[in-house]
Amino acid sequence: METLKKIFKNKDLLKKLGFTLLAFVVFKFLTYVTMPLVNTASLTDMFDNTGFLGIVNSISGNALRNYSIIALGISPYITASIVVQMLQMDIIPALKEWSLEGEAGRKKISRLNRYVALGLAFVQALAMTFAFHSNQTQLFQTFVSDWATAGGRNLWFLVYFYIAVVLTAGTAFMIWLADQITLRGIGNGSSMLIVGGIIMALPGTITSLYQYYISGTLASPYASAGTWSGYVLFSVCILLFVLVLVGVTYIQVSVRKIPIQYANRPASQKFQGKSESNVPLKVNTAGVIPVIFASIILSLPSTVFGYISISSTASNWLNQLFSYTQPIGFAIYIILIFVFTFFYTFIVVRPEQMADNLSKQNAYIPGVRPGYDTETYITKTLFRITVIGALYLIVIAALPIIASMVLGHSYIQIGGTSLLIIVGVSLETAKQIETDTQEKTYTGFMR
Repeated sequence: METLKKIFKNKDLLKKLGFTLLAFVVFKFLTYVTMPLVNTASLTDMFDNTGFLGIVNSISGNALRNYSIIALGISPYITASIVVQMLQMDIIPALKEWSLEGEAGRKKISRLNRYVALGLAFVQALAMTFAFHSNQTQLFQTFVSDWATAGGRNLWFLVYFYIAVVLTAGTAFMIWLADQITLRGIGNGSSMLIVGGIIMALPGTITSLYQYYISGTLASPYASAGTWSGYVLFSVCILLFVLVLVGVTYIQVSVRKIPIQYANRPASQKFQGKSESNVPLKVNTAGVIPVIFASIILSLPSTVFGYISISSTASNWLNQLFSYTQPIGFAIYIILIFVFTFFYTFIVVRPEQMADNLSKQNAYIPGVRPGYDTETYITKTLFRITVIGALYLIVIAALPIIASMVLGHSYIQIGGTSLLIIVGVSLETAKQIETDTQEKTYTGFMR
């Protein structure tokens, strides 16, 4: 309550909150502005909450399911940022030099992120439209098919190009809107738009569960919808959602603190102070990236081979290997998450650099020699907590898949990347709001 009082007393913070809410309203409005040539009803059955398309759709606030002009959302920019970040790790020397140039270097990297994001958006829009059209013969309105094939001509490439340009423009607008939130609103703009999209999609999930278990108005409702068993299962789904939310919040704030000490300072009393500190290592340093990477890796083969004529035997093997709902595909999915968690964690947290920074700051870990021994100690500690973080991500990613198998439907988004993103961004935003609401008192020389 005290924090709420401070928020309403802070006019600047209220303006930031108001601008952020306005940006969300614009975002929500654009999710309903669909492409003029597309029959969006044909895409309804292609999305579920356990596959990669379900993840992308939830991030976009159902804009992808509606095939809105912002169907790609902010996802290409996030992908471009991750790629550029990885390329800075001694892969492209020029990018590493930019990362060390301070503010000027950050501007260059930010500009590169935007160019790469727009390129990815255009390619992704072309591939996505072609894939949807291959799977759904009624993707486009009838007059579009008549125009593209009239007189024996084939002008589909113009239709694809037009849609790709519009979707790329939508991504460009979303990047601009994210920048405006960062400058004039609360939190990081890209993260806030992702969270906003997920929150917008959650009411639809609750409604689908209600229709499945209680009202029975879905096309394939629960056999005992409206009876006591339907109410019990609906309550179980909501309870699981709350429990997972609490568990994700607990893990997201969990850290392993490595104690460090600084060398003795001058003996004068005015310089004396606390010489002990710590280096916090998050249990889930990798965040949601490993789950997204694993989903992409599993989705790509099925997408590629979908364009190639293959035998039914080969198609069955592909389904076994790359489908989340099959035992082999599920095992591969879990292994990929485990591997990517370690890979990305050791990219973000570099023990060698941490040991070097401690040495430069004249700090050391008690009982550990500076240099190589410190690096080894940090590496072992990071490895142990990453095992916990990887298992945590596996549980979070596997829970909606298992829940769908057990409950017999895919209307539930318990766990997965959605809650992970919501909790992570919410915690960071809460910290920023708390910082902005702190009273700043300045004392001058004259009293």
